[in-house]
Amino acid sequence: MLEFSHIIYEIVIWLFLLYGTAVTIIYGWIGIYALGAVLRYKKENTFTDYSIIAANPNAPTFSLIAPAYNEGMTIVENVRSLLSLYYHHLEIIIVNDGSKDDSLQKLIEAYELECISFFVQGKIETNKVRGVYKSKNPAFKKLIIVDKENGGKADALNVGINVSSGEYLVCIDVDCILEQDAILKLAKPFLEQTDKKVIACGGVIRLANNCVIEDGKVVSVNMPRTLLGRTQALEYIRAFVLGRMAWSRASGLILISGAFGVFDRKIVLECGGYDKNTVGEDMELVVRMRKYMEEKKELYEVCTIPDPLCWTEVPESKDILKKQRNRWMRGTMETLWKHRKLMFNPKYGKLGMVSLPYWFFFEFLGPLVEFLGYIVFIVFLLLGIINWPFFAILFALVISMGFLYSIYGILVDLVSYQVYTKRKDFITLIGTAFSEPFYFHPIVVKAGVNGFIDYFKKSHGWGEMKRQGFNQNIQNLPFKERISAILKNGLKKWGMLSVVFCCCF
Repeated sequence: MLEFSHIIYEIVIWLFLLYGTAVTIIYGWIGIYALGAVLRYKKENTFTDYSIIAANPNAPTFSLIAPAYNEGMTIVENVRSLLSLYYHHLEIIIVNDGSKDDSLQKLIEAYELECISFFVQGKIETNKVRGVYKSKNPAFKKLIIVDKENGGKADALNVGINVSSGEYLVCIDVDCILEQDAILKLAKPFLEQTDKKVIACGGVIRLANNCVIEDGKVVSVNMPRTLLGRTQALEYIRAFVLGRMAWSRASGLILISGAFGVFDRKIVLECGGYDKNTVGEDMELVVRMRKYMEEKKELYEVCTIPDPLCWTEVPESKDILKKQRNRWMRGTMETLWKHRKLMFNPKYGKLGMVSLPYWFFFEFLGPLVEFLGYIVFIVFLLLGIINWPFFAILFALVISMGFLYSIYGILVDLVSYQVYTKRKDFITLIGTAFSEPFYFHPIVVKAGVNGFIDYFKKSHGWGEMKRQGFNQNIQNLPFKERISAILKNGLKKWGMLSVVFCCCF
């Protein structure tokens, strides 16, 4: 019996070693490839004059779609922020998804809205639209408000797609803060496309927690106050600056963040819009668009640019974080299952042979394998068959690899468009990299396993995602930081005057 236990022990250890080796190789490749992508982007954009894009009469037209549900507390300010974006060929569509608060009434009063007759171009099936509103004030001519029956985020986005008229769709969360030149920077990849058609593009998303927001702009960047928030700041650096950039360069990207992404409207309509029956609608849409292009045998590209273009609030409560990661796991499983026939199918190129297998083996199975490792460790501990010297070496190696990967991500971020410029923020991120495996990682793994279980329970809920709200008061800053924020905001406004002039004329 003891001999049999040792045989099982050897087999299990070798399986975990093989999986760990594969993870190390994959993330080593991601790190190297991402650095090359960031350096190439910076080199190509060193002398870019975005005012030329703003003044270009042939610049692509964008429709920005922002679903809103019970956002009455901040909806007016959020829309004002969107209206200040530097881009001429832009329409802003706010979809009121059956809000039960005073969101619509506040918008009507603030922007002098009136209900109009409106021709809806798209044919995606959605819940009933109650009315379309436009402003009587020509200063808000870009703004369109759509009131509809509640149907969830995907349904609200589909209504916005139907109403939109732009060549490209910018889909965002209404409570995100966009950099004012975000659309200008995202327009560039679409202007540069040649033989490969750009069907979707995203930018880097940063954390607005504890940052100071004034007039819809981030005027002072600060690290989140809580350890949970700081760990997510590090996680977002790894995910966007390393992961998304590497897969973008390798033409294997299958996820554009639902918080901020741009899509080719014609192809989205051809694909039928967002799937209302999944909680991972952003990933599922990109996979479906790529599948469509592969079947049409057309050259295409899904890309990410390393510019920090969007700021969002992340959960700093364990309960809310668990709900979010639970939903992410269920969304991944739904997408992989729905498109399972693409897996290892050479007909679908990199999508079927590389991207989907990676997501299955490492993004989906990763938390499950790790959780299984904890169980195996406890069983072997009870059986008394653990080789402690070997375990200590392996444990130290795993922790060291994770720590080094995080440090590498922070350093690549320094090369890229770093937003955490204070020395204390850099030191804080390094310290966070040490604590993450023991504090944050077990929470995420447990949430992923619960998401796996909930998927088979047919749980389709989003979970309540309460937000704490942004810090709107610049006066709360220390004196030196307050002066710095005022100067930074002022210089940014002056620096963009030429762009504004071009947009207006």
